[in-house]
Amino acid sequence: MMGLGNRLSGIIGDRTRKKEHAGLNIIIVGCGKIGTTLAEQLSKEGHDITIIDKNPDRITTLIEGCDVMGIIGNGASYSILQEAGIDSADLIIAVTNSDELNLLTCTIAQRVGQNCAAIARVRDPEYSDELVYLQQRLGLAMIINPEHLAAREIRRILSLPDALGVNEFAHGLANMVRFKVNKGSVLVGKSLMQVGQTITSNVLVCGAERGSELFIPDGRFVINEGDILTIIASAYSATTFLDYVCGQKRRARTCMIIGGGKATYYLAKELESVDIEVKIIEQVKSRCEELSLLLPKAIIINGDGSQVSLLIEEGIEEEDAFVALTGMDEENILMTLYAKEVSNAKVITKLNRISYNDVLSNLDLGSMVFPKFMASESILRYVRAYTASKEINNIETLYNLFDHRAEAIEFKIGAASNVTGIPLKDLKLKDNLLITLIDRKGQILIPRGNDELREGDSVVIVTTHKGFRNLSDILQ
Repeated sequence: MMGLGNRLSGIIGDRTRKKEHAGLNIIIVGCGKIGTTLAEQLSKEGHDITIIDKNPDRITTLIEGCDVMGIIGNGASYSILQEAGIDSADLIIAVTNSDELNLLTCTIAQRVGQNCAAIARVRDPEYSDELVYLQQRLGLAMIINPEHLAAREIRRILSLPDALGVNEFAHGLANMVRFKVNKGSVLVGKSLMQVGQTITSNVLVCGAERGSELFIPDGRFVINEGDILTIIASAYSATTFLDYVCGQKRRARTCMIIGGGKATYYLAKELESVDIEVKIIEQVKSRCEELSLLLPKAIIINGDGSQVSLLIEEGIEEEDAFVALTGMDEENILMTLYAKEVSNAKVITKLNRISYNDVLSNLDLGSMVFPKFMASESILRYVRAYTASKEINNIETLYNLFDHRAEAIEFKIGAASNVTGIPLKDLKLKDNLLITLIDRKGQILIPRGNDELREGDSVVIVTTHKGFRNLSDILQ
């Protein structure tokens, strides 16, 4: 058995090679799902990663799968941080299950590290009104809250009845929306060129899923029934387009939520802000009492949301939306399938594990939300922007798409470069890459071949390539 502070070495040769690529020295405290995902991805992108966790099994499993270093111990311990190399660290990311430990770890790191940026995961609603204050007073680069991120995503999905997923760009002025092409849709049998000519030119289809196949399509791509398309457009154009091709539907006015955890609290607050009535079913009586105080506008029901009789009694058949937010993936899946069977509700399922996504995609679970992976994306976006901070183009937004097979990245163009002032049709772009949207001083443009990128623009690209840090990476 290894004691506190014992170091587990990764592949030293690979780590030496990465230093030549000017990667960051990053310490990750906590080897849960977020910490593990970050360690795996950031090590692939050429950064030197040291992980700290009290559980030796977690560390052993992680270093066997990727090129990282591991230390067993308390991440808030000064001696452990010293052993992890805090003096030369560029960034520390504290993502344990304890908000207080994360904040303490980052505070100590800020005091003893040399120019070490810090990111903390803070989930408790008690801190929700104090996050800006905490971030400023503690000098943190970022405070991340997975459950709040998930709640905002669910609210966006509910605002578009046919959407399976919604991502925001250009500070909310543009949306990337994923939806399924149903039987009888006006899109069936049309090429993307025909869609642009006969339906709208204000929307760009930037991805298509057909079974297990993924396409970054061009104008010749013909849409089939059952395809899942991802479009990008201004928020208004995306809504108008979906209303036309899917049939205009009434926006949700009521929502039943199963589970009374942190994500439920944040979601209820989000839905109340857009006048959606909330009904929450929670099994633990004491938690129901807490929620009734925290959410006076919501209806709180003490009961087992997996019981069919209770769901029927509480009117599941009449609900506009149904969201399964328990901590058990299996329960969420079963309840979502039942809700689809007995109602016309818009269904959304929270999942913690993504490893069985290929199987789950065949179950028609509606929209699936992965809070921990959303948090990982937010941190990854910061790390890439931090890495490229000396460059003229910085990453504004980053999302993983299509089960992590592609990325959508928004770059801010800070100055003229080798991609500006040239018609897009003349740029020698990498394959499997689309320039999908330009934000020019708040005007959302769907780019055409003769358009040019300009200083001050924000531009969104979608690609199956991974690890882009600068807009010039789009070139061959």
